[in-house]
Amino acid sequence: MLEQRIQQHFIDSADLKYQSGPVLSKPISQAMQALLACVTSGGKILACGAGVSGLLAAQFAAQFVGRFERDRPELAAIALPGDTTDPSADTADAVDADRFARQVRALGQAGDVLLALSASGKSAAVLAAVEAAHARDMTVVALLGANGGSVGRALRETDVQVSVPHERALRIHEVHLLALHCLCDGVDAQLLGDPDIAT
Repeated sequence: MLEQRIQQHFIDSADLKYQSGPVLSKPISQAMQALLACVTSGGKILACGAGVSGLLAAQFAAQFVGRFERDRPELAAIALPGDTTDPSADTADAVDADRFARQVRALGQAGDVLLALSASGKSAAVLAAVEAAHARDMTVVALLGANGGSVGRALRETDVQVSVPHERALRIHEVHLLALHCLCDGVDAQLLGDPDIAT
């Protein structure tokens, strides 16, 4: 029974990724272009995520500053610290809803990009960060779930929304991780060219 349950997780995850590819490839491509335009013009990426999504934001920043799969010059990205263990972080009832917005106001400048992650799309802290980014004339790339929630509704036409068509947070996180890998790979490919693929 346990093995069947485990196998079902793999099947469900693979099925969602397979279905999401055609839906998300265009917004992920648009997001990649926004990140590339930002860093090639001297800007930086401020990445934040509610709860578990904060870990994904930190991983993205590490791969952007360090390396993804190939050595390249450092790219400017900062993961904004938050409480990744707060169970209410990805809700409208977050304890410190201004925690990311304060950092955006302190560090963000026109031409920078806010990369915001919220599986529910309801995070008060992420929503406040989006509003702070808009006040700084920053572009927002939002990785959300389902219908995008209040964060999705707060986005402008110049922003990019990547919404995973699912309701379950763990499945959304899995696709967000894949989307972040696509962003890193796409930026590297634009900067360094396509690598020779060894088969």
